[in-house]
This record gives sequence, structure tokens and C-alpha cells, in this order.
Amino acid sequence: METPEGRRRLRFHDYAELYEVPGLYERLFYEELECTSPETVCGLLDDVLTIRGDTPDALRVLDVGAGNGMVAEQLVELGAASVVGVDILEEAAMAAARDRPDVYDDYHVVDLTAPEPETDAALRKEHFTCLTTVAALGYGDIPPLAFAQAFDYVDDGGLVAFTIKERFVHPREDESGFSTLLRELHEAGRMETLVEHRYQHRLSVNGDPLHYVAYIAEKSGGATIADRI
Repeated sequence: METPEGRRRLRFHDYAELYEVPGLYERLFYEELECTSPETVCGLLDDVLTIRGDTPDALRVLDVGAGNGMVAEQLVELGAASVVGVDILEEAAMAAARDRPDVYDDYHVVDLTAPEPETDAALRKEHFTCLTTVAALGYGDIPPLAFAQAFDYVDDGGLVAFTIKERFVHPREDESGFSTLLRELHEAGRMETLVEHRYQHRLSVNGDPLHYVAYIAEKSGGATIADRI
């Protein structure tokens, strides 16, 4: 990347540095590498709402790995009643406030593997009816424990919409722990998959397609999951 101080080298997962430059994240991932994940997930979520006879204005969404608000923007356009963002990076919150100041009702900078008591209490009071996390699972950015904690903030009967690289849902290929967590959620009756959709998430730097799996699921009642991990 060229800056007034000279050329600067950034890696794909240097999110804090990417968010510092207005428009850079979108240009890299959505214009150059043709990322489709926000539109794909929100489209599938809309389809499920239609099938269930529900309307988007019933959605009180917890958007985890919120970044600068690209998924939240889609959710607001869909008609969600409220969207609360969560990200571990202060730079992400600053970028969201700069780039999309009207999409979040609230935004928390928090490590969901060890949330502060006041943040935990605030999120539990929201009674979320939907969880979204897009293109952030499986690489350590959002580990299984963080996903489980977010899952526990959603009311029973709520929807869980997420994407994950396809190898992370296959036990023989997965080193992230997500295949185990998802299996346990299903076997315990805590989550019922409504939609499972393989799609092209984006292109690699070499132009090869990278495939993810998008899930829309319904949360069922039972003991909290995060305490068991």
C-alpha cells in the first residue's frame, strides 16, 4: 500500500491497520477479491424469515466480528429492528463509527472469551433474537469459546446465521475446534440447522475460488454452552 510516508506492507489479517484507511477493507476484499458473504448470509436469512412467516423487524441482532459494519448495513437494509456490534478491535469500532455511523444501535469492544461483567450484563439484557458472524470463524479471530458465548446471548428460538470455511466443519480437516462444537450443539438439541449452503466466499490472491458454508440455524433451550468449553 502506498502512503505519504512510502510503501507499507499489510497482510490480509492485519485488520487493525486495514481499518485505519477509509475504504481499504472494502476495496481489497469486496472489489478486488469479490467477497459475497454479507449478501449471501443476509439473503438466506431473509428467505428463512419468509418461510417462517416472520418479518425482519422482529430481529434484534448481535453482530459478532462486526468490523466496520458491512454485515450490519445489509441487516438494516433488510429491516432489522436493532443491530448491536461486537468486535475485539478498537480500530474496528472506530471504523464503523466513521464509515457507517447509523447502522449500529450499540457497539462493544470486547473479548468474548472473557467479557467484562458489565459488558456481559449489557449483552444479556438485549434479548437478541438473532446472531450473525460472517467470514470470521475458524482462524483464531473468533475461537469456539467466543462463538459459544455469543450463542448464549441469543434467546431460545432465535436464529443463528454464520459462515465458516468448509474445512472447519469436517472433523478430519478441522484444527479449529468448530466441527466439534457444532456437532455438540446439534447432538445436545441446542441448535437445529435450517439452511446449509456452500458458496464462493471470495477469490484468493491467485484468483482461485474460496468456498465457505453458510448456515442459518435455530437455537433451542438448554444449559449454557460457554461454561462447558
